[in-house]
Amino acid sequence: LSKEFSSTSSTTAVGKVTSRVTRNGNAVMEKDSLNHEDLAGDRGMIDDLFDETYQEKEGPKPPLRYVWRNIILMSLLHLGALFALTLIPSAKIQTLAWGVLCFVVSALGITAGSHRLWSHRSYKATLPLRIFLTIANSMAFQNDIYEWVRDHRVHHKFSETDADPHNAMRGFFFSHIGWLLVRKHPDVIEKGQKLDLSDIKADKVVMFQRRYYKPSVVLLCFTLPAVVPWYFWDESIVISFFIPVILRYAVGLNVTWLVNSAAHMFGNRPYDQNINPRENPLVSLGALGEGFHNYHHTFPYDYSTSEFGWRFNFTTAFIDLMCLLGLASDRKKVSKEVILARKMRTGDGSHKSG
Repeated sequence: LSKEFSSTSSTTAVGKVTSRVTRNGNAVMEKDSLNHEDLAGDRGMIDDLFDETYQEKEGPKPPLRYVWRNIILMSLLHLGALFALTLIPSAKIQTLAWGVLCFVVSALGITAGSHRLWSHRSYKATLPLRIFLTIANSMAFQNDIYEWVRDHRVHHKFSETDADPHNAMRGFFFSHIGWLLVRKHPDVIEKGQKLDLSDIKADKVVMFQRRYYKPSVVLLCFTLPAVVPWYFWDESIVISFFIPVILRYAVGLNVTWLVNSAAHMFGNRPYDQNINPRENPLVSLGALGEGFHNYHHTFPYDYSTSEFGWRFNFTTAFIDLMCLLGLASDRKKVSKEVILARKMRTGDGSHKSG
């Protein structure tokens, strides 16, 4: 394992390649020598690396148990979002701009916060940045950071198995929203309880949010986004509530869910054709850079979740800006030679034309 440190960019390029030549006609095979566990250990955790040893239990699957509260609330939310669409022509331009700003801030609370920072520890953030990302995360209202990280690490460690909370092998609807409408598979609960989440428990900002999560959601997801347009530019209270709150929240949820559904089903696999996650530029565009999913599941510790920097990746640009401002550091990046070797070894060949 080799590391290249750059003091100016505070980025760690990880990995080196050793060439192993085998003669099969004129074939040359290269194997990347990246030691995933060494790198994960450098981040202080290994629980987002796929567990090859997991075996699904034999016998019939447990029966579906519906969570009617979630079914009713999600139905009402999406009906409210459809109603909000009809209000857009009546809304002031400031209200629409505010709705977009709330969407971007709340999305960063997921992408740069609970995902890249806390789930994968792919970069380090100072206290002010962690506080901002926690506030943004509560605005997103997708479970508190602790719970989000637990479910996401289980998703990576047991991807596309019964222990995956949103197992895409159960179909598009299940991996998109259905997993929230039924009780978790017992394996998800069992494996989640065995994860090492000591790094998350040690973060006082995260645990403060967990303690006061419900009031933080009421204030940041529902109250603040509605009050600002109504108070500052005299928008109607109905439009103030349904566009920056209900519509923004529903869109935020669905772009996140598309990473679990569409990005596990539609697209190419230039890095590893043996896993389900795909490269999906449309999902990346909506989810601020989270749709480069074949890359992300191949190299989950890369802070950019992509080899292409800022392309369709607003979150990477945000993290880079935070580093420039001195609020973030120690970004983990996979070296170009390791990426190329991995493409040659396990990719589907689409990188040649991509």
